[in-house]
Amino acid sequence: MSTAAAEHKATGAGAPERGRYDVVVVGGGAAGLSGALTLSRARRSVLVVDSGRPRNAPAGHVHAYLSQEGVAPAELLATGRAEVNRYGGEFVTGTVEAAERLESGRFRLALCGGATVEADRLLVTTGLVDELPPVPGLAERWGREVLHCPYCHGYEVRDRGIGVLSTSPMSVHQALMWRQWSDDVTLFLHTGPEPGDDEYEQLAARGIAVVDGRVASVERTDGRLSGVVLDSGKVIARQALVVAPRFTARAAFLAGLGLEVAQQEMGGVVIGTRITADPNGATAVPGVWVAGNVADMSLQVIGAAAAGVRAGAMINADLISEETRRSVEDLRHRREAPPAG
Repeated sequence: MSTAAAEHKATGAGAPERGRYDVVVVGGGAAGLSGALTLSRARRSVLVVDSGRPRNAPAGHVHAYLSQEGVAPAELLATGRAEVNRYGGEFVTGTVEAAERLESGRFRLALCGGATVEADRLLVTTGLVDELPPVPGLAERWGREVLHCPYCHGYEVRDRGIGVLSTSPMSVHQALMWRQWSDDVTLFLHTGPEPGDDEYEQLAARGIAVVDGRVASVERTDGRLSGVVLDSGKVIARQALVVAPRFTARAAFLAGLGLEVAQQEMGGVVIGTRITADPNGATAVPGVWVAGNVADMSLQVIGAAAAGVRAGAMINADLISEETRRSVEDLRHRREAPPAG
């Protein structure tokens, strides 16, 4: 294969190379690539359908990923795609618009652009959408100084002035959590509930300031977040702002299979949606597995990758069981058939 052809295949340009695969992986992040790698090494025909818009694209680096600490998200994914491609896994850039089950039991997927592809099994790793609070300026700095996960970004803003935007009863917990990384933490009550007496005592004990009133916007200096602007016009200097997005699973294309999203809660508060599955990623629809943030918003990149490996192994085991059953049926049929002549 020429260098140009190899690059074309690895990047996933064009339509699927065949009409049917053992497994189609929908989503090319850490979970999807890990599942595809596991399945490709198990000698399965695998197609990864990837939009090319990873959730963590705004972030500069991946953290808490053993041996890959600090790697750029795009670099991690490029390496993963090359590894999957090495074992015969294929890629196509795009999205799945709809999915249906055929009479044969296989799945047919309609891709954007009009192409269709069939699969014996599906691994859905489409992740989620971060829906930020409606405060002007947040989206522009999301993943940089506007953050939500201390284990992903806390060290990078250590010892800086950190604000926490309260929008739910979980915000006090957030403030106490982020206090581990800085002794300069301010809780902006914004639209969140008034803390209780015990919570106020905890905040005071940890030296966390509390600011009443709604936040109108964020201030930027040289492109970076530098302050929080209140409705009153007062600006409080902050170098990072912690928010609580709503995490919405990317799963609309699965409706045709009867697989719907469920609410996900934390501390009794609804924080988003997910696809419900067992610990191995198997959903209520036989033949459909999920892995990564589409099933569990709490997973960091390394956790999503591990979930993809586990789901990939379970899919391969499921295919082996079906193939063995069919082989036994064929063997019995041959034994029972009358001798020729």
